[in-house]
Amino acid sequence: MFSGRNSILHKWAIISVIFMSSRQMNASNRETTTTVTHFILLGFPSSPEMQLLYFGLFSTTYTLTLTGNGLIVFSVLLDRHLHTPMYILLGNFSLLEMCYVTTTVPNMLANLLSTNKSISFLSCFAQFYFFFSFGYDEGFFLCAMAFDRYLAICRPLHYPCIMTKQLYISLVILGWLFGFTLYLAPVVLISRLPFCGPNMINHFVCDPVPLMMLSCSEDIITQLLYLTFNAFFIIGTLIFILCTYFLVIRAILQMPSTASKHKAFSTCASHLAVVTLFYGPIIMMYVSPRSGHPEKMQKIITLFYSVITPLCNPLIYSLRNKEMKAALRKIFRTEQSVHKM
Repeated sequence: MFSGRNSILHKWAIISVIFMSSRQMNASNRETTTTVTHFILLGFPSSPEMQLLYFGLFSTTYTLTLTGNGLIVFSVLLDRHLHTPMYILLGNFSLLEMCYVTTTVPNMLANLLSTNKSISFLSCFAQFYFFFSFGYDEGFFLCAMAFDRYLAICRPLHYPCIMTKQLYISLVILGWLFGFTLYLAPVVLISRLPFCGPNMINHFVCDPVPLMMLSCSEDIITQLLYLTFNAFFIIGTLIFILCTYFLVIRAILQMPSTASKHKAFSTCASHLAVVTLFYGPIIMMYVSPRSGHPEKMQKIITLFYSVITPLCNPLIYSLRNKEMKAALRKIFRTEQSVHKM
C-alpha cells in the first residue's frame, strides 16, 4: 500500500516537472500578451463521418445513463421499502452521476456537430468546477456507503442507534457540500493564473492539467497545491474505503450462516465494483507508465470515468440487488397500468 502511494506521489512529481517544461516551451513561442477570453476544446479530431459516429455513440450512452440512474432515483423516492440509509445514499449517488455526466457530455456532443469548438473563459472554469466538484462528492458518498455497510455488518446491534435519520440526512447534506466547498480553492487558484495564448486545449473537457500547461506563468506553488490536494483526496478516501471493507469482509467470513454470508457479499460486491470503476481509471492515469501519446491516453481514461462508469453503475446495482429489482418492476407495472387506463 505504501509503495503504491509513493509511486503515485512520484508520478505527480514527474507531472509537475512536465508542467514546468511545457510552459517554458510555450512561453518561448508566444509573440503576444493578449489575455485569453476563450479556449478551443479540440476534443476528438477525426473525419466528419467519425464525428457523426461519435455523436451517435455518446448521445446513446448519455441517454441510457440518465435513464438508468433516473430509475434508481425514482425507485428510492417512490418505494417506501427503500427508505433506508443504504438506498437513500445510493439514490443521491445516482443523482450525482446524472449531474456529473451533464457537466461535460452535452458540450462534447455540441462540439462534435460544430466547427466552432470554442468555450468562454468563464464557461470553461465553470465546467471545470462542477465536473470535479461532483466527482469529489461521489468520492464522499462512496465513503459514506462503505461506513453504512460497516455499521450494518460489523455492528448490527448498534446500527439503529448510530445510523439515525439525523445522521444519514447530515451525511447527504455534507456529501453535496463536500466537493463544492473543497474544490473552490483549486479552481480559484488556477483561474487567477495569467493566460495569454495559445488557447487550444487538447481535450474534450476543461481539465486542470492542460489548463495549467497553457498558463503564461511558472506558478510552481499552484501546481504543487493542486497535485497535493488531489493526492490527499484520492489516497485518503481510497484508504478509508479499503480499510472499511477489510473489516466488513473479515466480519462476513465469521458469519455462521451461509445465507447471511451470501446476502452480505452480494451487497458489498456491488459497492466494491463501483469503487473499482471510480478509482481504477484515476489511479491508472497517475500510476501507469507514460506512453508515447500521454494526451490521447489521458482523454481515453477521462472518457471512461466520465461517460462509461456512470452508465455501468445502475446496471451493477440493479442486477445484483433484489430489493432494487423489485422496486423497478413495481414502477414498470404502475406505468403499464396507467397506459391501459
